[in-house]
Amino acid sequence: MFRILFRVVAALMLAAGFASLVVDGTRSIAGGEFSVTPLFDVGQTRLPGMERAVARNIHPLLWDPVLTALLRLPVWLCLFLGGLLLMGVARTRKGAIDHIPKRGP
Repeated sequence: MFRILFRVVAALMLAAGFASLVVDGTRSIAGGEFSVTPLFDVGQTRLPGMERAVARNIHPLLWDPVLTALLRLPVWLCLFLGGLLLMGVARTRKGAIDHIPKRGP
């Protein structure tokens, strides 16, 4: 059950990552300069008060070097990595006995 759910969410994340990459590429071509949308900007527009709430409730050493660096990454990269991580979690694993025996002499 969860494997199917993870695969669907991973496929949606990969599709959204590709769409975000196309939007950033189009914006870069139209503007004549390299332009990406950081994850922080998307978080600010979708959840305006979230940054203050997270910064207030998390350890400062985890917030400043780790999470601020992650928030500067492009949205498409975060979505691709999240989708690949979920695809890896949802993959079917082959056991040691999963092989087809030969028939005949």
